[in-house]
Amino acid sequence: MSDYDYDLFVIGAGSGGVRAARVSAAHGAKVAVAEEYRVGGTCVIRGCVPKKLLIYGAHFAEDLKDAKRFGWNVPDTYDFDWKVLRDNVMAEVDRINGAYTSTLESHDVEIIHEHATITGPHGVRLAGGREVTAKYILIATGAKPAVPQCPGHEYGITSNEAFHLDAVPKRMLIAGAGYIANEFAGIFHQLGAHVTLINRTDVILRGYDESIRDRLLQISLMKGIEFRFHAAFERIEKNEDGSLTVSMSGHEPMTVDAVMFATGREPNTDDLGLESAGVELQKGAIMVDDDNRSTCPSIYAVGDVTNRVQLTPVAIREGQAFADSVFGGKPTRVDYHNIPSAVFSHPPMAGVGMTESEAKNKLGSCKVYTSDFRPMKNVLAGRNERALYKMVCDSETGKVLGLHMIGPDAPEILQAAAIAVKAGLTKDAFDQTVALHPSMAEELVLMR
Repeated sequence: MSDYDYDLFVIGAGSGGVRAARVSAAHGAKVAVAEEYRVGGTCVIRGCVPKKLLIYGAHFAEDLKDAKRFGWNVPDTYDFDWKVLRDNVMAEVDRINGAYTSTLESHDVEIIHEHATITGPHGVRLAGGREVTAKYILIATGAKPAVPQCPGHEYGITSNEAFHLDAVPKRMLIAGAGYIANEFAGIFHQLGAHVTLINRTDVILRGYDESIRDRLLQISLMKGIEFRFHAAFERIEKNEDGSLTVSMSGHEPMTVDAVMFATGREPNTDDLGLESAGVELQKGAIMVDDDNRSTCPSIYAVGDVTNRVQLTPVAIREGQAFADSVFGGKPTRVDYHNIPSAVFSHPPMAGVGMTESEAKNKLGSCKVYTSDFRPMKNVLAGRNERALYKMVCDSETGKVLGLHMIGPDAPEILQAAAIAVKAGLTKDAFDQTVALHPSMAEELVLMR
């Protein structure tokens, strides 16, 4: 008989928490999950999944225009119903939420829809007053949007609320220049909004290869998205007609119909009672070792709440590694090298491994190969939009250190190419591979 109510108590049913709970239960552990909102977390409920569906919907704006060049009799004007897209996306979110819930239930994981607070190394108090104990506690509460604390900030929205708007704003101001800002800029621009991005610096998508992010900036400007750089919020005022006037440093005030904050995400560590168990934080994130263990030996953390790599697949791998290590008798650690990532902008960009500047800073020099081309579909459509693929290699060995690309289907293409980078293949291995023609992906083996 166990000395605890549960072998594992998970706080947060997002991607990392669900994976850890399910696999731990499969290993024979008695598991409970506390989730105060909905099973699935940010990615499924208010992040990657619904956002990607909106991106698919937004793409039809360009596809309908291009279709004429391909012989389709498309009318010059056509109606778009935001509520149809919005509601269908939310219905799909409901379906996936149900699937996640069923998966946990089929593994005999107890789901508790209450806020949970840690009371000690092995104790948890639920919002309803019930107190339970667990041999191990796993924090998987994810992160939340950061909101600038300027006067009138309460009039803005975040990505959480963007999925539930009553209509597409005619004029939209998006604060930030990371992947969330650029993705929603593409979405709402394609759906008919006039979009302006503002950022404190003049750099978008920091961390991505400079050539690729510069190409996205050029294309975004060409499409009609505006940028205001070196701009910080000063205040937001609500007008009688419901519009918002935004004052910012370095620029004239502007009046818009909606302001969206996409200025980063903060770990969800408030009101968890972490101090009662001696769990240390660093800049709001839970400090963990290579085995996901916090400064309290019985408490672990995975996913965005640790602020290591804020990507869903990473949280899932961390959850799997935790379960296999603690309950499966198979010590496992996550390898954080060469993690591929993508920005589902218009067009999308993706990358894996070192950027050119990173390689030069670390090695002193590198060889760079590129392919700058106009995709075949864009040529016939009369769309002057070019793709750019870039390969960064070790100057001496030819080993591929990084791959970076922007263009149609870039994330789909990079996923397979990332295997080559992870495996440590060389440029020669790409050169020896026969091109798959005609395709955009063939440019990977033709770069000079």
